[in-house]
Parts: sequence; structure tokens; C-alpha cells
Amino acid sequence: MTLQADARDAAATLPSSEPAVSVRASDAPVQAVLWTMCMLHFANDMLQSLISAILPILKDAYQLNFTQTSFIVSLYMASASLIQPFVGMYTDRRPSPWTLSTSMIATACGVLLLTVANTYVLILGAAVLVGIGSAIFHPEGARMARLGGGNRPGAAQSTFQVGGNFGQASGPLLAAFVVVPFGQGGIGWFALLAFLAFLVMIAVGRWAQPRMQLLNQSRRGSAADENPFGLTQSRFVFIIAILMLLMFSKSVYSVSIGTFHTFYLMETFGVGLRDAQLLVFLFMASVAAGVYFGGPIGDRIGRKYVIWFSILGALPFTVLVPYASLLWCTVLLVVIGFITSASMSQIIVYAMELAPRKVGLMAGLFFGLGFGMAGLGAVVLGIIADKTSLSFVYKVCAWLPAIGILTAFLPNLRKMARA
Repeated sequence: MTLQADARDAAATLPSSEPAVSVRASDAPVQAVLWTMCMLHFANDMLQSLISAILPILKDAYQLNFTQTSFIVSLYMASASLIQPFVGMYTDRRPSPWTLSTSMIATACGVLLLTVANTYVLILGAAVLVGIGSAIFHPEGARMARLGGGNRPGAAQSTFQVGGNFGQASGPLLAAFVVVPFGQGGIGWFALLAFLAFLVMIAVGRWAQPRMQLLNQSRRGSAADENPFGLTQSRFVFIIAILMLLMFSKSVYSVSIGTFHTFYLMETFGVGLRDAQLLVFLFMASVAAGVYFGGPIGDRIGRKYVIWFSILGALPFTVLVPYASLLWCTVLLVVIGFITSASMSQIIVYAMELAPRKVGLMAGLFFGLGFGMAGLGAVVLGIIADKTSLSFVYKVCAWLPAIGILTAFLPNLRKMARA
């Protein structure tokens, strides 16, 4: 089935009176679109993962300390996080099927600049360009996934996000088998992937155009569409704040592994660079698997239960990591990656269900929040590592999942919908 045919089928099922971003319960997911978005997310995040993956090479080549090294990641994540909510708000008001394709232009420019960058300032500039590409891609990518997700928004968001997680997981492999042998200049070959992704994004835009036109015609929804659970503004803000703290817990712990685990393995266990990158890949792959299974489970049993188990349930394992041997450290991190990642799609879909006419804003806020918190966390953890040790950083981060206890304050949206 082609994307154009899927677009006709999807548009035919949506009456003009339907709220702007809601999906009827009878709508079936458009699998061609979901898996296309999954692959585009893979390509986007794989290109972005190059920044973290080549940090050891940049650190040695330009004699950077941990603070400077982590600032590269922080600037990339900050540029993405600060822009994403504004992109989401703008596209909620003026949705366009072509916004998605512009994201890859910025990412490609950043990758090309990273290839030739020979100063710390140019490296930071490349990180900013890649961050801008991320800021545009994620809110619009989430919107496209929701358009194609039908009556299974959790599974749709997981399908979309698992591509990104596998893209991030591929970063260490790319560093081990491409960047390490060929050096910084080898990154330039990945600009070809950016161009291919750009072409596919144009095809997705063609699929989305007729359905977005129908959605634009039905923008004036009722008050129930704006606030389906009848929450007061203060209650709504409180719930969003809780979700942000939960995202903080997950994001900062993940960045502590993604940014520093290669160094930790080399410093603590004497592992070589390539082997260390492969071990980091195992963690990233487990994260991708957890994202994929978390969405369908949340659709079945409720998002609150998945969020609760995903964050707080990792605590018994995270506290053991700083004291584990190489083997058990690897095993524990695979388990942690699988458990903690299940909450990512559920937090975002939970927020979208609270504000179903602000999908772009919610996606931009929480994708951006994840990037921003992780970026800030990378800088803080880098400073702590310079002043103490990586082992101490791991001991501090081990208690981040305890924030998951705040899930108790989240209402059960499934029960509220039945009331």
C-alpha cells in the first residue's frame, strides 16, 4: 500500500466535525506511515548520535576536559530543547505537512560542518545545527505518528520512538566501525543518509497533506475537546510538572550512561575504546526494546502503571551498578535500559491525552524537555566528574529513579474517562 493510498483511506475515515487531533476509536493504524516514521526517526537520531559517539575522539584530538566535552552534548541538547516547544505551538496553529522535511536540512548542514570542524567553536556550531534539526523533527514526527496511529496512540508513539532509540544505539557502532578507523572526516559520508531521509520526508508530507486539510477545517472544537477530563488549570499544571520531574529522572540517568559510560569502562575496567562502544550499544539496544514494548502495554493496562514501574522499578538495579563487576555492570544496564525506556512514549502520550488539541506543543515540550534536562545534566555531571570521579557520578545518578514515587500523584486517565 502506498503512502498516497494510505492518505486517501485515512482521510475518508475522518469527518469534518472531528476535533483537530483526535482519532476515532474505529480508526485502524496506518502501518506504512508508522514504520516510515520509525525509519525516519532512526535516520534522524542516528545522525544526531554521532555527536555523543565521537566524544572520545574529539576529547583526545583537541585536548578537552570532561566539562568541555560534556558542553558539546549540552549545547546540542539545549538548542533542541529550547526550540521544540515553540515549533510545536506554531505547528499546532498552522500545521503544514512540509515542516518535517526542513528538519533534515539543518541536520545535514550540522553533519557536514562536524566533518570539517577543526576548532572547538566550529564543533559547538555543528552541535547547534544538529540540535535545530532535532527541534523541528521531533514535534512534527510525533504529530505524523499520531495521525497514522488510529486507535492505538501508545503503540504508534512507541513505533515512532523505537526508531529513534535504535538510531541512538547505532552511534557507538558507527564510532567503533566507521569513525575510529577513518577519523572525524568519515562522518561526512552520513550526509548522504540525510539527503535520502529528506526525500522520504517529502513523500510523508504528501500523505499528510489531505488529512491535515481536513483537520484544519475542523479546528474549532468544543470545550470538551480542549479539556476532555475537566481539569482545573492549576490541576493541569501540577500534573504536567509531575510528568516533567519523571522525565528529568529518566533523561538524566540515560545521559549519564550515554555520555560517560565509555569513559567509565575504559577507566574502571581497562576496556578498549571499540569494546567500550560495543558495550554501550547493548545498553542503547535494550532502551530501544523497552520503548517498543512499553507502548502496547500502556494501551492495554493504562499509562500510569507503565510509568510507575518503568521509573521506580529501575531503582533496585541502578544502586548496584557502581559496585558491579564488568559483566554484572553490563547485565544490570541492559535490564535498566529496558525498564526505564518503557515510560518515554507513555509520558508523551499521557500529556497528549490531557491536551488533545495541542499535540505539537506536548510533543515539543516533552521531547525538548528530555533533551534540555539531559543536556543540563551532562554539564553538571561533567563538572562533578572533573572535581571527583566517574564512579562518584554513577553513585549519585543511581538514586534518580527514586523520583518515580511521584507517579502516585498522577490521575488514572482511563478511570477518569469511564467516569
